[in-house]
Amino acid sequence: MGLTQAAVAELSGLSRATVNQLEKGASKTDLSLNRAARLTEVLGLSLTVGLPERVKAGKSRAVDLAAQLASISYRTPLKARQLRSILQNGEISPEFLPHLNTVLDEAPVSLLAQVVEQLHDEDGMERAQVWQQMRSLARRMKSSRGLWQ
Repeated sequence: MGLTQAAVAELSGLSRATVNQLEKGASKTDLSLNRAARLTEVLGLSLTVGLPERVKAGKSRAVDLAAQLASISYRTPLKARQLRSILQNGEISPEFLPHLNTVLDEAPVSLLAQVVEQLHDEDGMERAQVWQQMRSLARRMKSSRGLWQ
């Protein structure tokens, strides 16, 4: 495209150093989904997020996938059983607030819907109750995602 790293950085909202590291494959930090999408858009590409085929085929579980998504950028992983417990009772340890925020703010709505279905099928929770719990947690964390308003 003939763009300099500085131009890509300015257009995508990233620093030139980050663009340089990404170009070299030497980035030491993970990009958020939103930042990665902005970068790909600047480059004329698209970033599509969907459930992997193994999830669609039932070989993985939505709660497991959501917990993995929540843990990408954090040293201490949020385990699926911990995420399940948080969504069941609304109680969350302060160390996992950023993880839950990642799930509620960045997970595709289709994944959140599958989490709801899994908790309904396996734990007998009413779907509306799970959605309300997510909404309540998102509001407590002051989420800006329109889904939770």
